[in-house]
Amino acid sequence: MALTKQNGLSKTAGKPIRCKAAVARKAGEPLVIEEVIVAPPKAHEVRLKIICTSLCYSDITFWRMKEFPGCFPRIMGHEAFGVVESVGEKVEELKEGDSAVPIFLTDCMDCVDCKSKKSNLCSKFPFEVSPLLHRDETSRFTSVDGETLHHFLYISSFSEYTVVDVANVTKIDPEIPPNRACLFSCGVSTGVGAAWKTANVEPGSTVAIFGLGAIGLAVAEGARLCGATRIIGVDINSDKFDIGKQFGVTEFVNSKSCGDKPVSQVIIEMTNGGADYCFECVGLATLVQEAFACCRKFLLFSTTLCRVGEKQLF
Repeated sequence: MALTKQNGLSKTAGKPIRCKAAVARKAGEPLVIEEVIVAPPKAHEVRLKIICTSLCYSDITFWRMKEFPGCFPRIMGHEAFGVVESVGEKVEELKEGDSAVPIFLTDCMDCVDCKSKKSNLCSKFPFEVSPLLHRDETSRFTSVDGETLHHFLYISSFSEYTVVDVANVTKIDPEIPPNRACLFSCGVSTGVGAAWKTANVEPGSTVAIFGLGAIGLAVAEGARLCGATRIIGVDINSDKFDIGKQFGVTEFVNSKSCGDKPVSQVIIEMTNGGADYCFECVGLATLVQEAFACCRKFLLFSTTLCRVGEKQLF
């Protein structure tokens, strides 16, 4: 559906929109492209026209879940870039036509935690994997037959249009390409934020990153921006080193090529005692242990701190 204007407002403002969405009907089954109805935004909400969305492994994880917090039928997706189609009452932060990215960690900008530089976990709207929106615990999606379709992480970007709370959307420079901007919603902010905001990586320090996927590469970029001198990437795919170099990775360890020696011991020997900051970016308990083991002794807390920081937005 084209976004047209009339007297400065979109013709669809205040009206339900029919559009296409990829609906998860049952756990683990292929998504179904369906026509859905997206209600107008209520107070403190905006309706976004999704321009670009990417796939995060969290989408796959919850799509597979047969029990709560798995919930069906549901529209998945949370890494996206969109344009504000219309706004509800009491919305002052955004206006129609603004470029924006949704964020699943709520920022009400009012509670003591959102105002603090030490936390980004909103106490007014605590994070939950809820199938509904915050304020009235209802959905803005229905099928053409009137069936309620559930939200995912307050975003549901696998739809041409979606409604999100204003506390879950951030205005962004429209010059950023949509296929890059959508990554700021989760993967990039997770990794860069872990290095920059949570760990506070210091200039001249040594960093070890376990897993050079999207989050690991974002950690490398964050560490590079912070001035880290050595950024050691650890992965089972040696091809990751080439792309890692573009994000600041200076050295590489293939964990499959360490023989009988634990990769943590390899890094300890490379760094003469351990890395100053270690990040586990895969989500495996064994790698968390390895990352912890190769931290320099006076910074043993770094690994735990950065795991918590995986969901820290910068």
